[in-house]
Amino acid sequence: MIGFLRGRLHAKHPPHLVVDVGGVGYELEAPMSTFYGLPAQGETVSLVTHLVVREDAHVLFGFATESERRLFRALIKISGVGPKIALGVLSGASVEEFLRILESGDPAALTRIPGVGRKTAERIVVELREGARKLGAAAGGEAAPPLPGEASSPQAEAFAALLALGYKPPEVTRLLKAAEAPDLSTTEWIRRALKAAARP
Repeated sequence: MIGFLRGRLHAKHPPHLVVDVGGVGYELEAPMSTFYGLPAQGETVSLVTHLVVREDAHVLFGFATESERRLFRALIKISGVGPKIALGVLSGASVEEFLRILESGDPAALTRIPGVGRKTAERIVVELREGARKLGAAAGGEAAPPLPGEASSPQAEAFAALLALGYKPPEVTRLLKAAEAPDLSTTEWIRRALKAAARP
């Protein structure tokens, strides 16, 4: 099991990133909550990780903090919630915001996340509400050139990232239009779009 990685941030194309550890490039998927705090490409980054083993692939997920990883692990234990939905939850809300949703006992906010229907949202709230304090106990965590052919505008990168998170193309177009402003970075496009998605 790979518990953490520390190396040079080689590439980041939300929700994917590559970390160069001693000349070996580790491909990871990470929630937007982690992407917001990443350093510039080429700088050193430390991430705690979780490896998901499937029949067709081994997928490594990276997180800026232990509390994010703890929430991810709690979510994927719930029936009907896989890694993609768990990443969506962490991308749409910080750990603190998610804990507030649990405390309020209102699953409606979770249903705005792609792939989360009302029954799944209710199951998440019911199964995690009692352990909310444990999930929130912070354990701390530390917070390269583009790949060939990958160069594109921040808005185009945000579009691709939102598609990867499960949003449909028409919805992504609507969210990006609502988020539009001059000179936004890729992460700021995504941050604004996810805020627009969270609004009723």
